[in-house]
Order: sequence, then C-alpha cells, then structure tokens
Amino acid sequence: MTRVKQALFLVGGRGTRLGALSANTPKPMQEIAPGVRFLDLILENAARMGFTDLVLLAGHLGDKVEEAYDGQRIGEAAIRVVRESQPMGTGGALAQAAQVLDEHFVLLNGDSFFDINLRALTAAPLPEGGGRLALRMVEDTARYGSVQLDGARISAFIEKNPDLTGPGLINGGIYYLDRAMVSRIEAPSSIESDVFPELVKEGRLEGLPFDGYFLDIGLPETLAQAQRETAAMRVRPAAFLDRDGVLNEDHGYTHRVDDLTWIPGAREAIRLLNDRGYRVIVVTNQAGVARGYYEEEAIGVFHAGMQAQLAEEGAFVDAFYHCPFHADGKVPAYTVEDHPDRKPNPGMILRALNDWQVNREASFLIGDKPSDMEAARRAGLPGHLYTGGDLLAFVSGIIGPG
Repeated sequence: MTRVKQALFLVGGRGTRLGALSANTPKPMQEIAPGVRFLDLILENAARMGFTDLVLLAGHLGDKVEEAYDGQRIGEAAIRVVRESQPMGTGGALAQAAQVLDEHFVLLNGDSFFDINLRALTAAPLPEGGGRLALRMVEDTARYGSVQLDGARISAFIEKNPDLTGPGLINGGIYYLDRAMVSRIEAPSSIESDVFPELVKEGRLEGLPFDGYFLDIGLPETLAQAQRETAAMRVRPAAFLDRDGVLNEDHGYTHRVDDLTWIPGAREAIRLLNDRGYRVIVVTNQAGVARGYYEEEAIGVFHAGMQAQLAEEGAFVDAFYHCPFHADGKVPAYTVEDHPDRKPNPGMILRALNDWQVNREASFLIGDKPSDMEAARRAGLPGHLYTGGDLLAFVSGIIGPG
C-alpha cells in the first residue's frame, strides 16, 4: 500500500456569518495570533504528518489565497492553489480539481480544526471507489445530525432533529477518498448531501471515530475562541527518539530498507505518541557515512522506508535529524573532530527545538546509550535509557495513561 501524500483543503466559502471580518479576508485566513492564520495551523498539521502535496481549493477571494500560499512550502510539503471558475459547492470544487488528484487523498475543511492523527484515517485500504470519514463523538447530536455505523461501514446519515437528543457520532469534516468516486460528482453540488448518501447505499463509505479538539470558525464567537485557544496548540511536547537500537534493530551501520527490522512495539509506540499529540523527532548518529560505508542519500531512503511502513500502522515521524560526521572518518568531507550534532553533543536536539514549536517542559528523549542520555542532559531534557523489551510498554510507562 502506497503512503498517501496528498491533502486537499476547501477554502472557497464566503464566510457570510462572520460579517465584515470576511469581507476582504477569506474565512480560513483569519488571524488567530499576530502573523498566524487559522489555515496555517491546519496546513502545518498536515505537513508534520507527512502529507507533501497540499492543494488549496479556492473560490471566494481566491486571489488572496493564491497570493499568500501558492508556491509556498512547509518543510518538505509544497502548497498549490486551484481556483474555482464559479461557486461550485464542496462537490463541484473537488470535481474541478479532478486533474490534479492522486489515486487516494485526504479532503479537509479549511475553516475547522479537528486535532486527530490523519495517518490513522488512511492506514486501512479504502472501499473501492468510496471513502472513509473521520467521526467525532458529541454529547448531543440534536443540533448536528448524526452518523450511524454498522461495524466500520456507515449505514445512515440522520438529519439534525431537536427531538433526537443524546450522545452520538457526527461528521468531523475530514474525508479519506478514492479518486474514482469523483467521477460521480455533478457540479455544482455538495459532496455531503449529494454524493455520500449514494456511497452509503452501495456500502462504499466507512466511518472512523476519533477523540480530539474540534473548532469551526464560522461564527464571530468561535473565531474569537480560536484566537484564544488554537495558536497555543501549535506548541506540542516532543518525544526525541534515537533510531538504531531503539526503533529498529542495530545490525551495524544499518542503512538498507531491506534490513529494517523494527524493535518490538516500536511502531505501536510511535502511533501512541502521535495519538497523544506529541511531536515524534528522530535524532540519530550515522557515522557510516564518514566511514565510507554508504552515501548520505541512503539515510533519506531508509527514513522514507520507515515512514511508509509506519503509515501502514497509522503512525508517522514528524522529522528526522541525522549526524553523518565522525572524528575517525575515511571521507574527508565528513571527518570532523567534535561535530556539535554528534551525540553526546546536543546539536540535533537543539536544532529541532529551534525548527519546531515544542513544549520543552513536557518533552523527553529515549535512547539506548549513555551518549544519548548525555545529549539529553546537555539539551535540558529528561533522558530515558531503553535497555530492551517492548517499546510500547516502555513509552506507556513514561507518558502515563491517556
């Protein structure tokens, strides 16, 4: 199964309920902090989960969206804008973008933030020609309408009804879709009311419940709530993980994907950290480059292989940092006496703390060597020495129950 890399964002709504606030600024581009737009938060979140093709489906004030975002990058993720020729609805906007769609992709609303692990949504194969919706539990479905499940399959959408009260599942506004279903869209249309009911009848639509913070900024009061709450959500605790001997078995300068053997519980441990909102950052010494055993490019290929296998478990690593330098190297360009990135020096950790929004007080490092513990100490982080066994149990012992 190929790792899904494309995420599309619906940013074309008029935002009429925001009144004058959206007269000249698209709703998703409203500021939640000085210089930080609501859409920035959503795009950054998708990029950290390994989605590298971010497509904005723009309509109203699309020139503003294009000017701000088209051609921009967030780390390895590239952003592009596809503009509607006229108002097309959620279905029509997707149909108009048909020529740029990957075989499988995620579709999100640009004016709401549902803080979930998107890789968990894309882990399992889709029903052919169908989709999977991220669902959320609410205390009272009366004002939303609800979604009924039969196992994993959605069996019905129940219209909102003040007489139907009580807890239940509702549509969370994030969809994992098969490109083949786009051919049934007639523009303009609503994917929710015109397409999804047909998929339900055919048994091609699944639902996956998630717990997570949710906010829609469609009203002045919810936009104000976003300005109070969501900017701070960009700052996350980080779990810094050594690689060889912690995540994968150390075969001695391991660098080929064919030699990737996961430590028991490693992928599940990363999934737990993802689900609990941690940034997962790998920091690894790779002296094999300096010693001439492999090229530095092999490290990137190996890490891409790790990400692909993690995606099958609904997991991801936010970022990889490696140090190819060593004092006793055979390759002159990588032979450095005491490089600041080589553990026990803390350079990789310090660079990551600078590159990412990190809550240092709640962060930690896991390693299997004294040099890992010393690097953590020099960076001002707690270090946890892993000596073997199930990594999921080890991580659970550190972060505690959810």
